Formats: sequence, C-alpha cells, structure tokens
Amino acid sequence: KNLKIKVYKTIILPLVLYGCETWSLTQREKHRLQVFEIRVLMRIFGSRREDDRAWRKLHNDELKIYTPPPRIVRVIKSRRMRWAGHVARMDGTRGVRPLGRPRRRWEDNIRRDLWEIGVEGDWILLAQDRVRWRALVNSVMNLRVP
Repeated sequence: KNLKIKVYKTIILPLVLYGCETWSLTQREKHRLQVFEIRVLMRIFGSRREDDRAWRKLHNDELKIYTPPPRIVRVIKSRRMRWAGHVARMDGTRGVRPLGRPRRRWEDNIRRDLWEIGVEGDWILLAQDRVRWRALVNSVMNLRVP
C-alpha cells in the first residue's frame, strides 16, 4: 500500500493536476475531482476485514482516517495561491490578454481563496511580502474545509 500511495503521489496526482494553478473550477468540477480522489484511494486501500471475518468496503469517512491530508481541492488552491504570488511580483507588461473575459476570472478565485481563510484586501500587495504570502499559502493547504 505504501508503494501504491507513492505511485499515486508521484505519477497520478502530477498528471491530473498539471496546470491547475490557472484553473477556475466550478462546484461540479471540484466534486468530480473529489470523486476521482476517493475512487483512487478506494482502489489502493481496498476492503477491510471485520471482526466476524466478513469483508466490506471502506466508507469515505474511514478512508480519510487512513490517508493523510492534503485533499486534492486544497492542493489546487494552494498551488493557485503560490502561482498568484509569482504573478503579483511580475512587472505589468507580462500576461496581457485580448479583450473579453471569462465568467469567472482567475483573480476572482484568488480573492475567494483568501476570503475563505479570512484575509481581505489587495492580494497583490500581500504577495509582495514573500514570508507572509508563504504563510498564507500554507494556511490554505492546512484548511479543514472542503
């Protein structure tokens, strides 16, 4: 099982999360990623044998006991925040895009991620202080919220 966890963390997760720093996830997409994560972990941990020698599948809550955090959505939020720090420190001429905008912008996601941990204000100014920004990124990773 340890080998399977290592394969999951070193091969599967990086493939699934490639470019996640720029994703604008909807609730449906977040749910699908969580379902994917649970399914993979179910395959890794399989069934459990009860005291009466009967086999049964693990429930999602039990699975969370056997697997250490971080959860996939928290990883995405943390990576997005880390990337936001880099973007905030870039000069203003980089990253200019054509007219029109998507319904939900990447920057809106950063504001929402910060709001979830109780931080309001201009995130670009916050990101200028690398030490404080790194602490914020880590706090997003350690959240106990889905």
